[in-house]
Amino acid sequence: MSRTEEFQELRPLLFSIAYRILGSVGEAEDAVQETWLRYEGTATEPRSVKAYLSTTVTRIAIDVLRSARVRREQYVGDWLPEPLLDDPYDDPARVAELADSVSMAALLLLERLSPLERAVFVLREVFDFGFPEVAAAVGRTEAACRQLASRARRHMAAGRPRFEAAREEREQLASRFFDALREGDVDGLQGLLAADVSMVGDGGGKAPQLARAITGASNVARLLGSVFPRMARIEVTFTPHDLNGQPGAIFHDRDGRVLHTMALDVRDGRIQTVRMVINPEKLGHLGPVADAWAIHRELQAARATD
Repeated sequence: MSRTEEFQELRPLLFSIAYRILGSVGEAEDAVQETWLRYEGTATEPRSVKAYLSTTVTRIAIDVLRSARVRREQYVGDWLPEPLLDDPYDDPARVAELADSVSMAALLLLERLSPLERAVFVLREVFDFGFPEVAAAVGRTEAACRQLASRARRHMAAGRPRFEAAREEREQLASRFFDALREGDVDGLQGLLAADVSMVGDGGGKAPQLARAITGASNVARLLGSVFPRMARIEVTFTPHDLNGQPGAIFHDRDGRVLHTMALDVRDGRIQTVRMVINPEKLGHLGPVADAWAIHRELQAARATD
């Protein structure tokens, strides 16, 4: 194969590695593009193209993450990863691990790790790279990488249990949730939420956002049940769609532009967390983006007529 063909064959893997390290679709795509430029520009032919490209994209992503973490510390409000519609990398032998590792809950836990721990965890635990390959990718000894992987596993295991609900069960629960949301059925919503459910919004200071996380089934149900009927009155619609491997939906304004996304964490037969990405800078890869402030003003006007 030509270099272009080899690169395109491995591109899904490279993007999936970079996205899990960075939590950003745009930054992951940039890392993959930079990897191609370096591969195209090297005069020597690597013994293993996969190893070379995986190493290159990992090192680029680590460097980007180090600078991104400074920006995230200054972020306005809650920071959430950019929503991912579909993971391009597919490995039938690791379907559960891949889906779990790309969930928003997992990506937020990965934020707690150092850049090196995060990269080692992604390569070793998610993509099953051998420790010699991991060590070459991050520029550390195998012994050091084993220690990094061990620490990362402990942090991840302590953060939350894995999603145990079968895909069909999650989809059925999400379908009932979005039906109740569409109807403004507060009681129906409350019956699907965990008692300690949390709802978080990420506007980044670029769009209207929750002043703080909303907690408790009754509080979340009342807010959702009152807001969406008003949104429907100004022709805001939503389309259910998996986001980051979990049930969710994409909301659009009357012109079909993306307003925000909503992702649901499901565990123990209840919705544990509702996460909304509203920051327009995180939605551009999904399509044309709506003016969230204009929608907010329309909602305020609709509320005044209630």
